Amino acid sequence: MKKITIAIDGHSSCGKSTMAKDLAREVGYVYVDTGAMYRSVTLYALRKGLFNDDGSVREAELQAEMPNIRISFKFNAETGRPDTYLNDECVEQEIRSLEVSNHVSPVAAIAFVRAAMVAQQQQMGKDKGVVMDGRDIGTTVFPDAELKIFVTASAQVRAQRRFDELKAKGMPADFDDILKNVEERDYIDSHREVSPLRKADDAIELDNSHMTIAEQKQWLLERFKERTA
Repeated sequence: MKKITIAIDGHSSCGKSTMAKDLAREVGYVYVDTGAMYRSVTLYALRKGLFNDDGSVREAELQAEMPNIRISFKFNAETGRPDTYLNDECVEQEIRSLEVSNHVSPVAAIAFVRAAMVAQQQQMGKDKGVVMDGRDIGTTVFPDAELKIFVTASAQVRAQRRFDELKAKGMPADFDDILKNVEERDYIDSHREVSPLRKADDAIELDNSHMTIAEQKQWLLERFKERTA
């Protein structure tokens, strides 16, 4: 069976990462969570105090720090999934906080940040046999990917999923704050100048608002089999 590149794009909190992780594990591919990469840069910027009081980024200072930001993924035998590492420190929990969620979109919109992350992502996927999810994988990172999926769901459904996820992890969560964050991120992601969120012309759209994880998994596996047959 030939190896292909799989790009899963879509709005925030659509379950893209869960779908991508499950598919990668099922078919023996490498999984790369590109959203976690931008969250890691955001966490680094927060720790370094690189945000102004109005939430804007001190871009010159962040650009000077970019050579010091190394992101990698290591398989976690307990969860059966990869964890995100920032400069060899596991930050899988920290990058999922609402504080990071509230700051990640302006960071991800910066051209030099995207250029650095895209270069790392393309290096990770150069040998195919890879599943990546994010906002611009099918349009910018791997425009020639053999299988492109664009995932969407209503903002209310996505906010509820994020709320449930945070509560399950014992982290503080307020539904209204999360919904506001989801809607703001949608706007920023879709209107940024560099690699705005959009469905690639050859992508298959999946609205998973009313689908279970098992149903999504089966749907995606069927698309994979069609493209690799």
